[in-house]
Amino acid sequence: MTNRTRRILIRALALTLILVLTSGCASLMSSAATGLADSLSNAVLNQNDPETARIAIPAYMVLLDGILESNPDDPKLLVAAATMYATYGAVFADSELRASRLTTRARSYALRAMCNTYKESCHWPEMNYDEFVVSVQGVKAKHADILYSYGFASLVYLQAHSSDWNSLAELPEIEALFYHYLDIAGDDVTPSTHTYMGIMLTLRPPALGGKPDEAREHFEKAIALTNGRDLGAKVEFARGYAKLMYDRELHDRLINEVLAADPEEHGLTLSNILAQEDAVIMMEEADDYFF
Repeated sequence: MTNRTRRILIRALALTLILVLTSGCASLMSSAATGLADSLSNAVLNQNDPETARIAIPAYMVLLDGILESNPDDPKLLVAAATMYATYGAVFADSELRASRLTTRARSYALRAMCNTYKESCHWPEMNYDEFVVSVQGVKAKHADILYSYGFASLVYLQAHSSDWNSLAELPEIEALFYHYLDIAGDDVTPSTHTYMGIMLTLRPPALGGKPDEAREHFEKAIALTNGRDLGAKVEFARGYAKLMYDRELHDRLINEVLAADPEEHGLTLSNILAQEDAVIMMEEADDYFF
């Protein structure tokens, strides 16, 4: 299928969805839109061709923007839009400027979702660390998913703005947020949270405050909770922990497991294929790193 054909199909899909969503009684609009957002998110996560996802996602993002014009305070829609923008900004943005713009929008949507469910969070951007930690403790279990979305969007935002020291200063706040999320999510915890914690705890070497032992526990939990099917967790375990601790044996074992795995897994297919692409590069560069 040519790029032109893909674009035509995407436009046709968007037009059809808009016609469906704008017909019927207004009382059904929010419910239909929320269901659509969930379906779009699942379609992206289960896409096995990254290039198709790269081409298609922008149409979904603009569609969600349009739906939010009529449903500006719907937390589920805001979470879906935040996730879509954050994912695209982190994975597919082809410049630092685009990554900055997209992740800024993602974080804005996530904050609006949080603000509409927990009023104190409206002031999070203005709080210092101690104030933020006290405030985030007030988020209850029923809002755990929205808290996770804000944490994910914020982490991606900080990654895109890593050259800004003011942004990096927020990293301890995001760590505190995810610690609280883990406390309130219970059995419904999103496994990738442990991957994010592992990444954050290995950004610095032990001499500068890093916590590699705790990070390893989080990486291993992420792998265990998905029965090893989340290949991204293994790649980040190798990239973050194994390289930091100069553990070539662990690094190669994890990378080889990723390369040998079947990437098809509901909700993980796209990230698994991208993880395998990273794994190929990491294996090629291993001899130069572990010399």
